[in-house]
Amino acid sequence: MGRAYAVREAKIKKNGAARGKLYTNYAKEIYLVAKRGVPEIEANSALKHLVDKAKKDQVPADVIQRAIDKAKGAGKDEYEEIYYEGFGPGASSLIIKTLTDNVNRTVGEVRAAFNKVHKSLGVTNSVKYNYDNLSVMSFKSDKEEDILMALLDAGIEPVECETDENGMLNISVNYVDNAKTKEIIESIETDVDYDVDEAGWYPKDSVTLEGEDLELFNRLYDLLDKVDDVTDIYHNVNI
Repeated sequence: MGRAYAVREAKIKKNGAARGKLYTNYAKEIYLVAKRGVPEIEANSALKHLVDKAKKDQVPADVIQRAIDKAKGAGKDEYEEIYYEGFGPGASSLIIKTLTDNVNRTVGEVRAAFNKVHKSLGVTNSVKYNYDNLSVMSFKSDKEEDILMALLDAGIEPVECETDENGMLNISVNYVDNAKTKEIIESIETDVDYDVDEAGWYPKDSVTLEGEDLELFNRLYDLLDKVDDVTDIYHNVNI
């Protein structure tokens, strides 16, 4: 597999408290996507893809429906998507995605996590310039050439488009091309079952940490992961 897949952040384990956080994160994401567009699954392709992904991750139907109902005006919660950038031990860097209804609370909790390991948050774009914002997907297909040519004809130049030894076609594109890429894939490959369907920030270069630096990084990651409003953590560390 290519670079985008090699640096994917660890998945949240879907059990106990972690499962609860997974459900909460999906609920917030669904709310935002529904709020930004039409809060109807069949009329909003981005919402449909997100709901399909949530179902695959075994998010209960009532959690999904409540999030969509909130976007229609039921309930008073208002969430914002905010990214924080920071510097960890060694040459490590992190981008932290949050969905929050209280910015002051969230930034305080994220900053506290960095302070506990004596590291600091950076300003906007102090880290992001070393990352690519990509959409990555993987699915069974024997139509690599057809899909690649269709993407190129549509003006989309994939960062990666190759089939691995298991017959999985791995594609990564710039995030702005996410929706159009899926439309093209699904017009060629019917009944696509995405094994990977993610979007995020992927480092252009990675670093290896050892000893105390690695211990501090792992502690920072764990502290950030425990913040309720944190939904994703992207970093440049080889794990």
